[in-house]
Amino acid sequence: MGSCKDPKPNCGFVEGPIIVGAGPSGLAVAACLSNHGVPSLILEKSNCIASLWQQKTYERLKLHLPKQFCQLPLMGFPEDFPKYPTKYQFISYMESYASHFSIKPRFNQAVQNAAFDSASRLWRVQTQDFEYISRWLIVATGENAEPVIPDIHGIDKFKGRILHTSLYKSGADFRNQRVLVIGCGNSGMEVSLDLCRSYNAIPHMVVRNTVHVLPREMFGFSTFQIAMTLLKWIPVKLVDRILLLVASLTLGNTDQLGLRRPKTGPIELKAATGKTPVLDVGALSQIKSGKIKVVENVKEITINGAKFMNGQEKEFDSIIFATGYKSNVPTWLKVSITSCTFLVFTSILL
Repeated sequence: MGSCKDPKPNCGFVEGPIIVGAGPSGLAVAACLSNHGVPSLILEKSNCIASLWQQKTYERLKLHLPKQFCQLPLMGFPEDFPKYPTKYQFISYMESYASHFSIKPRFNQAVQNAAFDSASRLWRVQTQDFEYISRWLIVATGENAEPVIPDIHGIDKFKGRILHTSLYKSGADFRNQRVLVIGCGNSGMEVSLDLCRSYNAIPHMVVRNTVHVLPREMFGFSTFQIAMTLLKWIPVKLVDRILLLVASLTLGNTDQLGLRRPKTGPIELKAATGKTPVLDVGALSQIKSGKIKVVENVKEITINGAKFMNGQEKEFDSIIFATGYKSNVPTWLKVSITSCTFLVFTSILL
C-alpha cells in the first residue's frame, strides 16, 4: 500500500481492490485475485479471520452441506476431513487457506464509511483510524454481520438470562433449565437439540412463521446435492415436489408437529426470499418424543416467562433468541451514483 496525495496523515492508496471482510468469501476473492497476479487488501473489523465462525458459533456446529460444496476455490479440504466437517475443522481449513495464499488481512479495522468519489473516480474507505483509497471495492461481509433480536413487549422485565445464539456456546449453563428458544431455523433447531440431548434441559421452541424441514440426506446422498443435480434437468417446481414427497415419507407430516410448511417449495422460496430450509440433524425426533416442545409465537415476555398468542402462559429460566442476523452494509456503504466500480459478494452457502 502506497501513500496517497491526500494531505491527511492517516491515509493510504491501495494498488488493488479493497476487500471488506475476512470471512470465507473475502479469503476466496483475495486468493483468486492473487492467483491472477492482482494484489488486494482485506479489512477485517475483528481480530481474526472468519470471526463469525470463531467467535459467534456454538460448539456442536458442523457444516450443513458436504464439504465438497463448501470448499473455497483453488484449495480443497484435507482428504481426511469427514463428510460434514466440524466448526473447528472448518476454521483450521480457512487458516491453512489464508496461510497458503499469504493472505494477511488488516485486523481491527471496522469500516465506518465507504463512498465513491466521482471527481477522482476512486473509493474512499474510512475505518476508525485510517482512510484507504482504491479504484475498486469488494464487499465480502456476508449476510450475517449483526445479530437480530426482535422487540418483544416486556423483554426488559424478564428476571432470567437472555442471549442471542451468537453468544451461545453449549447448553452447559442451562443444565436442567426450562429454556424458551425463539426461532425455528437451523440455529433454533440445533440449539434446542443440544439443550435436551446433552444437558437435560427442556427447550420450548417458538415457531414464528412457516418453515420447510428437510432431511439432511436422502437415500444416502446430500439433499442439497440431489436438489442441485435435479435442477440441471427439470424445473424448480418439480424439484420441490420431489423433495417434499421424500421429506414427507422420511420425516412424516411436520404440520402435525406445529411446523407448518410454506405454500411455496423450499428451493423456490430460497431463490425468492433467501429463506433457507432447515436440514434436520436430529431435532425432529426429539420434537416427536416430546423432549423439544413446539410453541406458538410469543405475545409478551413476563418477569418469569412468556405469554403466547394462544393465551397460554409458561415460566422459563432462560430465553435464547435464534432469530438470525442481518447485514450491516447499508450503514456504511454510501452509493449515490451508478457510474462507480464496485462488486458485492454475499457469504458463501454453508
